[in-house]
Amino acid sequence: MPRPHKPRRVQALPRVTYFKPAGIPVRRLEEVILTVDELEAIRLKDLEGLEQSQCAEKMGVAQSTLQRILATGRRKLARAIVEGKALRIQGGAICLSEEFCPRCHRPRGRRGGGDFCPECRKTD
Repeated sequence: MPRPHKPRRVQALPRVTYFKPAGIPVRRLEEVILTVDELEAIRLKDLEGLEQSQCAEKMGVAQSTLQRILATGRRKLARAIVEGKALRIQGGAICLSEEFCPRCHRPRGRRGGGDFCPECRKTD
């Protein structure tokens, strides 16, 4: 049984989560599912033009993990475009960037309604 994925940091959830070819009814389309972390990796690398090491750091993963996420996401994106399938963006082991401590980059906890870092013991 594989280990569960560690949450990957994403800047924000996508505003649009469904794309389809024009002129084809949804009921006749197959779907390709692109996870939110795959979209974030593509956004950072291909749209923002960051180096893989920078992308990996922003997402809180190893560079080799980022390469796998990118390859999978790009393959799904290409399949949807080339084969005329609908593209749904959903799922993935993610955590929004603001849920991480800016000092030590570890996940924050909640205490009495305020954010705190269990590692640094600092609040914002």
